[in-house]
Amino acid sequence: MTLPATMRAVEITRPGGPEVLAPCERPVPRPGAGQVLIEVTWAGVNRPDALQRAGAYAPPASASPLPGLEASGRVAAVGEGVGGWRVGDQVCALLPGGGYAEYALTPAAHALPVPGGLGLREAACLPETFFTVWTNVFLRGGLRAGERFLVHGGTSGIGTTAIQLARAFGARVFATAGSDEKCAVCQRLGAERAINYRTGDFVDVLAAEGGADLILDMVGGDYLPRNVRALADDGRLVQIAFLQGPKVELNFAQVMTRRLTITGSTLRPQSDVAKAAIADDLRARVWPLLAAGRVAPVMDSEFPLAEASEAHRRIEGADHVGKIVLKVR
Repeated sequence: MTLPATMRAVEITRPGGPEVLAPCERPVPRPGAGQVLIEVTWAGVNRPDALQRAGAYAPPASASPLPGLEASGRVAAVGEGVGGWRVGDQVCALLPGGGYAEYALTPAAHALPVPGGLGLREAACLPETFFTVWTNVFLRGGLRAGERFLVHGGTSGIGTTAIQLARAFGARVFATAGSDEKCAVCQRLGAERAINYRTGDFVDVLAAEGGADLILDMVGGDYLPRNVRALADDGRLVQIAFLQGPKVELNFAQVMTRRLTITGSTLRPQSDVAKAAIADDLRARVWPLLAAGRVAPVMDSEFPLAEASEAHRRIEGADHVGKIVLKVR
């Protein structure tokens, strides 16, 4: 394939609100050893993109400064030593950055085939959330069949994915959301009980069930001590973000006497080797569920690439349910 010299992209002109995103033209990157170049059709929009735009989540030094951590499209070129992918293959991929563009680079081991039955639009929604949920709920959190699992933000991209995967692997699922309508969505996806956090208390609900064996939280702030109270003895709390801030006072005597585990992670700083291992797990254990229709991405809305700022306003608002994508081609 003959590659063009330049491509359309969206850049962060300065730290700030959605208005700092602007269309631009950039050189088309060329793949190095072990990399594939993807001709992007759709790009996923995620909260880490908004954090990067605001100046709170700097990309690694080796990554593109353009936002965008997941995309789908076709392989446009392969670097030295790449096996398993050929030019023209349809893929979705976790990216180190650069998804808001017509072409994006990623390690070949971080690309996955488009699951059977899904199109490129839906496939663009998979990598960031599925890598994150698999890592934190199943690998780090160790969720097992029959356990009680609580996920906050049940209608977010992470939440909708976590509900479905936890249910598919036999857990009892509970979720929080900000309206009765969103709670109904959580229950349709497989949650046994959804708690409207504006009118109910998840601590009381989980206590009545014997406590949560595992909680996945991206809220932080005053949710941290409440999460501890909502855990069963020997329970685990996995923290993946801090929408209400990372600092809070916590009585660690509860952690000690009830043998609780508090852990957490972020995906982007992990090594290429670690991300490749997650991709292998997903291909073997989760992609068959997607192909069978037992799990599916929940789609909220789409925007043209040039309207990325509107996509960021949408994801930072309170109304979206599921994933937001940018149409690149």
